[in-house]
Amino acid sequence: QVQLVESGGGLVQPGGSLRLSCAATGTIFSIDYMGWYRQAPGKQRDLVASIFSDGSTDYADAVKGRFTISRDNAKNTVDLQMNSLKPEDTAVYYCNAQVAASLDFNFRYYWGQGTQVTVSS
Repeated sequence: QVQLVESGGGLVQPGGSLRLSCAATGTIFSIDYMGWYRQAPGKQRDLVASIFSDGSTDYADAVKGRFTISRDNAKNTVDLQMNSLKPEDTAVYYCNAQVAASLDFNFRYYWGQGTQVTVSS
């Protein structure tokens, strides 16, 4: 019953910005890891940015200095601010979260349905 819902994707010109949001809903006790991945047609799904409950972050080399990941633990949301977008950023972006649904702290990973980001002039 845990669901991740993404929003904010769309069409943007090179050099532009987009902000993606992901909200986790359902039976949630705790969330440790949250992150964003992306996948282009015919390619594997690659990590874009990660953030843990303590606020520590990690980014793919291709997006360092351009993207910023953040989270709101009270709202169970994670955002990805994307600046200086390039055509090679075009992909379906997926939200991922490591969620425990009860006090046993049995964490499982969940995926959102994905949101399309297209960077084109």
